Amino acid sequence: MSGVGEVILVVPAYNEAGRLDLPAFAAALDAMPWLALHFVDDGSTDATRTMLAAFADAHRPRVAVQGLAGNVGKAEAVRSGMREAMQAGSAAVGFADADLSAPLGELALLRDALDAHPEAWAAIGSRIRLLGREIHRSPARHYLGRVFATAASLALGLPVYDTQCGLKLFRNIPPVRAALEAPFASRWIFDVELIARLAAAPGEPPATRRIREVPLEHWVATDGSRLRGRDFLAAPMELLAIHRRYRGRR
Repeated sequence: MSGVGEVILVVPAYNEAGRLDLPAFAAALDAMPWLALHFVDDGSTDATRTMLAAFADAHRPRVAVQGLAGNVGKAEAVRSGMREAMQAGSAAVGFADADLSAPLGELALLRDALDAHPEAWAAIGSRIRLLGREIHRSPARHYLGRVFATAASLALGLPVYDTQCGLKLFRNIPPVRAALEAPFASRWIFDVELIARLAAAPGEPPATRRIREVPLEHWVATDGSRLRGRDFLAAPMELLAIHRRYRGRR
């Protein structure tokens, strides 16, 4: 993959005016000439859309802003943004969290993984604590995450370590576009549902080779998560629904 805009990164944003690090996004554009950004304002009621519009004006044509009429949630904002970004014809489209828990430079690791494995449809970041890497999250979040990750792996029937890392990159190819056609049934664990759709798609390579997990070098948990207790309680039922809906298709 080569050329300006070969990778478009979708960034959903809802009422992020107080913590959007636009200088970091500008620095990423300077450091990675192959990158373009596609922000999706998810019906913000603060100054988010105004800030993003000004940023896009200063960095055209490499920055676009898609404004949604109302707040539809992260899952639909990401799906809508990826579908629109793929229409631009880039080689790959990914998504990242607006809080930049994963620094944008980590995207190069996923791009390199797709370059090294041409059969893979996607490369997803994985928050694995290893010597020499900086992966910082609270012990409670880490262990809750490991419980969820184990359940997600069982539901998918795939040896995936981390489904919920907010940095993922997908080739702009027919099976990926098909996986994004229908809205996600899951509101908060749509990452698992997207992986399930890719695994259930017909054709080659086999499901275990369609997605490459890439250990990140840097990831720092940020404050301000909008997940509530009831969202965690809903996750097991959503996992069960994903298991029933997609495992039988493989």
